[in-house]
Amino acid sequence: MAASNKATHNGRNLIGLHLLCVQAKPIRFCYWLMLFVMLASACTDTALLDNSVAISDRKWHYEDQPEIEAHITDTKKRYNIYLNLRHTPDYKYSNIFVLVHRHEPNGRDTTERFEVRLAEPDGRWLGRGMGSTFSHQQLLKEHFRFPDTGKYVFKLEQNMRENPLDEITDVGIRIAPVE
Repeated sequence: MAASNKATHNGRNLIGLHLLCVQAKPIRFCYWLMLFVMLASACTDTALLDNSVAISDRKWHYEDQPEIEAHITDTKKRYNIYLNLRHTPDYKYSNIFVLVHRHEPNGRDTTERFEVRLAEPDGRWLGRGMGSTFSHQQLLKEHFRFPDTGKYVFKLEQNMRENPLDEITDVGIRIAPVE
């Protein structure tokens, strides 16, 4: 009976779920279940791409340049492009320089150098800490419009004086539409 109710929210039949919960004995459980469904549907990630590549043995060599492909289908949309980076607490520096190489479908290549601050001057790590890893997401391009449709290849290269650069666990790219 509740399944025939057609009111929906984000593709889920919440009123039907509500009616089912009202008829059920463990009402408290059903209300928690309904709250969880609503929260889960509100946390939908709209990123076009969010890929990271693990750095072998936590030693990022100059010649190790992870490649990440993005397939762009809409040149009218604007995107924010982020660098994702994770490191251990044993990383020696308060920042990192990264070269971002971008190969476009039309054959054009660009390279840009970015500095990412990883720690405060007093040594406290920025970013989010999860156990023995700190995660950073640095905005590289804001409201960026890709000039052509097709495959874009991003290559990430560490650009510090030290080679290999120890205690970097993974790097990646996130591309999210501007809403």
